[in-house]
This record gives sequence, structure tokens and C-alpha cells, in this order.
Amino acid sequence: MEFTPDRRRSSAEDSLWAVIAVIGRVIRIAEIFPSRTAALHDQAWREAQVRAYAAFLERSGQAEPRYMVRPIRRTDLPKRWKPLPALGFLNGNL
Repeated sequence: MEFTPDRRRSSAEDSLWAVIAVIGRVIRIAEIFPSRTAALHDQAWREAQVRAYAAFLERSGQAEPRYMVRPIRRTDLPKRWKPLPALGFLNGNL
């Protein structure tokens, strides 16, 4: 029997892509994905949802969030992180 040390997780296994929601000075991780392509699709969907409700947001005095995609490590996620609905920022829920 041969001893082999535990393999450390590679940084690629620990790397994710996050869709980040920014409204004013508040920054939240909206969703995470294993690939950048999937994150970009989610970002586009979220931006479409905001555009669809733009008139409502303006009438209700809600600021529109900006979305961006950034790499993130699994270890950097907050302990109790949960995905953010596309319009989850309404009424201060961001």
C-alpha cells in the first residue's frame, strides 16, 4: 500500500462566476455559476427584467440595479448566501 497525500482542490474547482447586483453603494451577489457564459446569460436575463419594469421602478421611486459578472471563489461567498431574485431589490430587499 502506498501513501499518497490528499490532493488539494485546484483553484479551477474553487472558481465560480458571480452575477453581482449594484444599487447605490449596496453590492450583493445575485447568483453564481460554474461558467462565465452561464453568468452572462443570467446577467442579460436580469437586465431584461429590469428594463421590462423600468416604468414601474421610476413611478415607485426605486433605483434600477446594475448587474455585472465577476469571478469569485467559493470560499468568498458569505456563509448564509442565497440567490437574489431578479427584482429582489424592490422595497430595500437588496
